[in-house]
Amino acid sequence: MSGPGGPRAAALPADARIVVDTLTTADAPACARLEAELFGDDDPWTASAFRAELHAGYPYLAARWVGHLGPEGTPDELVGYAGIAVLPAPAFSREPAEAEIHTIGVARHAQGRGLGRRLLGGLLRRADALGAVTFLEVRTDNTAALALYRSEGFEVVGTRRRYYASGADAYTMRRDVHDPR
Repeated sequence: MSGPGGPRAAALPADARIVVDTLTTADAPACARLEAELFGDDDPWTASAFRAELHAGYPYLAARWVGHLGPEGTPDELVGYAGIAVLPAPAFSREPAEAEIHTIGVARHAQGRGLGRRLLGGLLRRADALGAVTFLEVRTDNTAALALYRSEGFEVVGTRRRYYASGADAYTMRRDVHDPR
């Protein structure tokens, strides 16, 4: 079966070694390919959008299948990514810092193995270290993501009608400050 990135990627074996590390600008083309695969109807991000996020200094993580060539022939196939923007608390304010999860994606052939949870956990550790309230948007019909976010303490605080290019609605979700101890 073929998809936006060419031939279907190899299935992720149960013993695949996955490393979560820092996303780099060299990963931008692979991120854009995954975005097209996962979010093709919802205005997927381009490689330049990922590079812009990284140049802005936002923390982004990558999940890599170590020892496996990706569709572009690059070593250590990128099978997931996640990014967050963190805004410090205003000076002399009692308001907490705020964080917004910008994106999380896991290749279809790597889903169901806890990679989304690992990536989300890495982002939440950053937010928690700053004492930040964390927000995100998620499609209202994305039951797997909703279950993950709820299990990590997120609650629905609103609905954005026709938020995505496809016309799909999104929930805005919020997670209160967590003590990193």
